[in-house]
Amino acid sequence: SDLLFPGCELTASTKSYTFQVDKEDDSDHILALSVVCLTDGAKDECNVVEVVGRNHENQEIAVPVANLKLSCQPLLSLDNFKLQPPVTFRLAVGSGPVHLAGWHQIVHREDASFEEDDDLSEEEEELAPIMPAKK
Repeated sequence: SDLLFPGCELTASTKSYTFQVDKEDDSDHILALSVVCLTDGAKDECNVVEVVGRNHENQEIAVPVANLKLSCQPLLSLDNFKLQPPVTFRLAVGSGPVHLAGWHQIVHREDASFEEDDDLSEEEEELAPIMPAKK
């Protein structure tokens, strides 16, 4: 099911926001970011928004996703940029206010068809091995 992510606002006093789900929840969660924009009261300065998450080695990484400036780019469409919670949004540069909005998608594991997954793995096992080219 899709839920509207009510969003968050990053400012000089609130530089970060963390979106997380209950650890007891066994559903798969995806946060799709659609828009990052400056809001009323923003100065004409660069505002860099970073996404902070964890890589495959569980190390924290920060990636800039938006560089907004009131006079040249006050809004950025991220076309439902998908992230897996927990994820933190951080105002790395600037004083904002910057508003982020998107969708929170919940995929219940019992909705997934495990029979289809089993069929796929059987098909993969039946494929003939790749033979080296003849010289």
